[in-house]
Amino acid sequence: MSIIQIQDLKKYYGANLVLKGIDLNITAGQIVGYIGPNGAGKSTTIKILSGIISDFEGTATVMGMDVRKDALDIKQKIGYIPEQAALYDVLTPMEYLRFVGKLYNLEDGIINTKSNDLLRLMELHDKADIRMTTFSKGMKQKVLLISGFIHNPEIIFLDEPLSGLDANAVILVKEILGQLKKNGKTIFYSSHIMDVVEKISDRIILIDKGEVKADGSFEELKNNAHLGSLENIFTSLTGGSEQHQSTAQDFINVLKS
Repeated sequence: MSIIQIQDLKKYYGANLVLKGIDLNITAGQIVGYIGPNGAGKSTTIKILSGIISDFEGTATVMGMDVRKDALDIKQKIGYIPEQAALYDVLTPMEYLRFVGKLYNLEDGIINTKSNDLLRLMELHDKADIRMTTFSKGMKQKVLLISGFIHNPEIIFLDEPLSGLDANAVILVKEILGQLKKNGKTIFYSSHIMDVVEKISDRIILIDKGEVKADGSFEELKNNAHLGSLENIFTSLTGGSEQHQSTAQDFINVLKS
């Protein structure tokens, strides 16, 4: 069953066409890695599907709901974790999670219990009542992750969710995503960390300059491209391999001069 459907999706920023007619059908219960260079249109796609951007061409539905007409209903049922969110860091983690829980119409008792338990599992229990102005980027990112999961959504959209996390936290988040998939959740995941995308994704969609360049499992992409790693596939399909080598050599030449 398709839980996300996109047809002829186009998005302009001024005269710049960022998405050039994307068509996608996402099946429920998958982890989908959505990758591409900076400016390819990854975050724009996620913001459209999350009901944040409404001025686009084409159609997009999430759980059968039109993202233009039913944006508020969609927001109630999904989790959205951006790379840089407007985290109210004058609040404590508990205050922030109570605020988020109320937005999702959770009861006070459920909010408090889940917040305490999830902060403990993320090793932030001793920081639960400390204002987040003193937090590192990684600590803030953990709070954001909890806020996106707390209402147990059917679909989770993640845009660079591992930004700022240490190695242990990255391993934990990868395991959480895997367990969520086993519980029937759908994960739509954008990241620049190729080895993580390669390991956790059932399906990988590579876009470049607003167009889908590859779509399939890692094994399918590898067999089609005969290039081994996802990083090699990425650089080949986005035309970056020779440019990277040339730029790296130029960098070394400048150091030697």
